[in-house]
Amino acid sequence: MSEPESPPKINRSVLLQLIVGLSDGLILVDKGGQITWANQAALDMHRVGELADLGSDIGEYRRRFTLRYRNNHLLEQGQYPIEKLIAGETVDDVTVEIFPVETPETVWVHTVRSLVIGDDPEDADLLALIIRDETPRFEAEERFESAFNANPAPGLICRLEDRRFIRANLGFVEISGHPREDVIGRTIDEIGLFSGCETGEDALEKFNEGRYIRQREALLPTADGGDRLVIVAGEPIQVFEEPCMLFTFADLDQRRKAQNALRQSEERFSKSFRLSPAPTAISRLKDFVFIEVNDAFLQLCERKEEEVIGRSAAELHLWEDIAARRTLEQTLKDNGLVRNELMRIRLKDGSFAECQVSAERVEINDSQCVIWALQDVTERRRSEAELIEAIESVMADTSWFSRSVVERLATLKQKSTGSVSRAQLLDLTDREREILGLICNGLSDAEMGETLHLSKNTIRNHVASLYSKIGVNRRSAAIIWARERGFTGTSPKRLGKRKPA
Repeated sequence: MSEPESPPKINRSVLLQLIVGLSDGLILVDKGGQITWANQAALDMHRVGELADLGSDIGEYRRRFTLRYRNNHLLEQGQYPIEKLIAGETVDDVTVEIFPVETPETVWVHTVRSLVIGDDPEDADLLALIIRDETPRFEAEERFESAFNANPAPGLICRLEDRRFIRANLGFVEISGHPREDVIGRTIDEIGLFSGCETGEDALEKFNEGRYIRQREALLPTADGGDRLVIVAGEPIQVFEEPCMLFTFADLDQRRKAQNALRQSEERFSKSFRLSPAPTAISRLKDFVFIEVNDAFLQLCERKEEEVIGRSAAELHLWEDIAARRTLEQTLKDNGLVRNELMRIRLKDGSFAECQVSAERVEINDSQCVIWALQDVTERRRSEAELIEAIESVMADTSWFSRSVVERLATLKQKSTGSVSRAQLLDLTDREREILGLICNGLSDAEMGETLHLSKNTIRNHVASLYSKIGVNRRSAAIIWARERGFTGTSPKRLGKRKPA
């Protein structure tokens, strides 16, 4: 029986030709710790130009390059991957930071594994370190880490494998009140991320499948036992080659507080509006259709709510003076204000009530509206009318009143009526002043005709012209008008000497 053929010896030169063009770095060492060869990729990864720059053996290599783990712990003697390779240990994808001793500010990241070529590990033909440069990836992750931590928008990163959070930025700490150390390592269920979300089950299902989680509202539990209204979204990402989910948040709590404050304000306004003793109504600006009225308004106009809501003042024939109503409405459309306008409101039985009307534009639920405030002054106006009649009765014969008393009574009447004639004594003709003087002296039409030697009809015409000019319609009012201007009449003796006109 023939002996088995021994395996062919490895041709070292052929092997080197095969590996020289690899993108991964390759360093060959012998059992004595001598660095015998390195490809160009390995030299580039160490930022050197020649093999000698790596060092002739592992001792020189350690003196020229410092290695540390990603947690900043330095690798001690015997822990370097090249030393473990010589010691016969297997190196399996160890990630280390490496920097030259002379320029420690220059740092790059390598992932290293060992390779033993030969049938017998104790008598291996080749000992090799295969190096992969992870510097660009880790720099990108560091940039992401910096951007993530600096981003004011709250953010969390959760590992898909065990559903635990591995990152929490300052924005999330501030919005939730949870310290970062209380978040890192906890699961998505422990934090209760979707416990207050109507679509929480759908979000967790997408999380488990590593799919995008579209924006949705949720109540984020806070450290004080409360919650915060947020919009949360999830995006799958890789962190150190681990599948993760990046959660981002938008704070809606201020909007919720504003909405609550608005609702409370609207409730207070609604209660005040309903309970106000002043008749009040709200209408749309575009067509002045009433959309809300209070009980005092319904009581004033003697109508039921269903008779008023959905109809305008024009449809209800609410105001007696149509022209005045149109003027008020146009003023409001022109963004003007209505203040204490005297209007007569038509009651259901056909009678009228006198009101002081104020109105102003307001915006309600993004719609332009008008709020109307009315004051029923019917009784007050009636009392004023009675007062005016009493004043006029007293002033019809002022011969026994002092001038100061007459002036006070005239002033009181002026305030009661709220109006003053613009005509003055100088605006009257001589004849009109004569007629006014005789009226102030209490002469009748017949007596004035006899005094001035004029017919009764002529006297009446002069009196009518005088009334029209000074804005009165009765004898007592003419006397008051004259007294207001210090005119007390003409002496009868002087009038008796006048020639016929």
